[in-house]
Amino acid sequence: MALRTALSLATLLVFGAGGIGSGLAENAVPDLVEPPFLEAAVASGDLPPVADRVPERPFVVSYGGGEKEPGQYGGTLRLIGGSAKDTRLMVIYGYARLVTYTPDYEIVPDIAESVEVEDDRVFTIRLRPGHKWSDGAPFTSEDFRFYWEDMGNDAEVSRFGPPKELLVDGERPTVEYPDELTVRYSWSKPNPFFLPALAAAQPVEIFRPSHYLKQFHARHAGQETVDKMAEEEGQRNWVSLLYRKDRSYRNDNLDYPTLQPWVLKTQPPSDRYQFERNPYYHRIDENGRQLPYIDAVAMAIASSDLIPAKVASGESDLQGRYLAFSNFTFLKEAEERSGYKVRRWLATKGARMALYPNLNVADETFRNLFREADFRRALSVAIDRDDINNTIFYGVASPSNNTVLAESPLFRDEYRMRWTEFDPELADELLDGLGLTERNDQGVRLLPNGEPLQIVVETAGESTEQIDVLQLVKEHWADIGVSLFIKPSQREVFYNRIAAGETQVAVWVGLENALLRASMSPAEFAPQTPDQFQWPAWGLWAQTSGQMGEEPDLGAVVKLMALNDKWSEAATPEAREAAWHEVLELWTDQVFTIGIVSGVEQLVVVSDRLRNVPERGTYNYNPGAYFGMYRPETFWLAGQ
Repeated sequence: MALRTALSLATLLVFGAGGIGSGLAENAVPDLVEPPFLEAAVASGDLPPVADRVPERPFVVSYGGGEKEPGQYGGTLRLIGGSAKDTRLMVIYGYARLVTYTPDYEIVPDIAESVEVEDDRVFTIRLRPGHKWSDGAPFTSEDFRFYWEDMGNDAEVSRFGPPKELLVDGERPTVEYPDELTVRYSWSKPNPFFLPALAAAQPVEIFRPSHYLKQFHARHAGQETVDKMAEEEGQRNWVSLLYRKDRSYRNDNLDYPTLQPWVLKTQPPSDRYQFERNPYYHRIDENGRQLPYIDAVAMAIASSDLIPAKVASGESDLQGRYLAFSNFTFLKEAEERSGYKVRRWLATKGARMALYPNLNVADETFRNLFREADFRRALSVAIDRDDINNTIFYGVASPSNNTVLAESPLFRDEYRMRWTEFDPELADELLDGLGLTERNDQGVRLLPNGEPLQIVVETAGESTEQIDVLQLVKEHWADIGVSLFIKPSQREVFYNRIAAGETQVAVWVGLENALLRASMSPAEFAPQTPDQFQWPAWGLWAQTSGQMGEEPDLGAVVKLMALNDKWSEAATPEAREAAWHEVLELWTDQVFTIGIVSGVEQLVVVSDRLRNVPERGTYNYNPGAYFGMYRPETFWLAGQ
């Protein structure tokens, strides 16, 4: 008998950590309450009443006596961003997805009313009757058809075809639209990546607002029309125009319809962005109040190094981004004066900070060196992590590789500690074994070409903490004859230089999600995107199915890719766990990235008037969407 499972909010309790559940039986939907913020628009006829705006079977949030409680309407939530690009944070925090992660890392339906899964091969998605985009247009299977046929599989629009998460061994899914509320994706083999991709902080969006984007698509609006529009808007061609309009994640197009709880109302660029409640949002509380409780969000833009001071002066109601643990004492001192509390959440990165030797760097000498495991091991054991922990992190961190955290079921202490214990004598032996025995009169080792072994470590220039750590690493490496230079830049320049092969070593945070389970994909441990700083060209090759970048040619990396495939093809949980440990063993031994410390908590500042924010939470981009999986639409401001 085929394995048949169903994800349905009618039968599953979700968000148990926050005390939030859902009942969707028709007779369980309470009488609806009109948000006061929208009453004038309803009275004037500019908006239909709430009963005509929410789906027939909305997502009903019931609190059930947990940590959260039903809230009150009103108010403006204040945030601080570091640049205009941070408008995307509202898409991340809003976290409306077809399916979402709960705080227990279970995947459950959200925008979708249900998802039926057969053998991990066939996924039937059923939408909520009456669900609408933020402009009031119906959200239906046509939005899925438009993306699949007119974007993902249009050779002009998608040069490399659909996203890799929609491919299984190169096979595209069969996509069917049985009716306007049902979409079905089918593969001949299991696709365990599909639902996690839909639930991601930056999801694979398999739908688009077709009613809006058709006006920019040649097949629907006509070639002459779209060419003229492209010319008028200064775009290279109609495809560029379409991409310029289709920026749901970047969230910088005021006209773009959304399903998120808040809608952008300020035209970029600006030093302050206003977002207002989505009149058609699909969630309500158990008392019939359409969510979100908070009417508006105001995001001020400031230089990242000034944000901690602005937070300390009480200018933000909810802040995690741009706060470092080194700000803790400063922020605590201002708690009472500025009316907030500093909370310490679990940070789920594999390392607070890690070094990424670029195995694809253009310089042949360093490319050859970085591809030697013993060279990477030597750099790692030459770092005195206890010194860094005590000097920079007040002793609260743990010396560690860039690997799974102790809270992960996959954790083993050897994964954390191998090649991390401070041993400069071993580092000397490893470097000598690579033939790097000659030194200049300053004690710096000489490369095979006679040049001094000088490594440039580049940063995105956003963290003084990174600079402070690198200054200590510089001292440690000097003792083994390796000279380190620090090169700060700006994030865009930082990314571009890495992708171009110009960066020798980058410093960044560690693994995106280190609270891994055997059911989660190990894809982050093998080439998959050009954003992987240790092998950007190999990642680009994987992302474009071999059409760009470089094919991996290092044996250990090829084996990681094979193990990733082994995991995806595993038929049982036990087989997937076994594949995971093979990945972690190889990753640890090869030291593809050099973790420094882990276990540094994320500071989260919460205004005294902001309610329903967990006292203790997990702060992670993906999975989790930072605050997203705690559902900010249920946060509320007291005293409104």
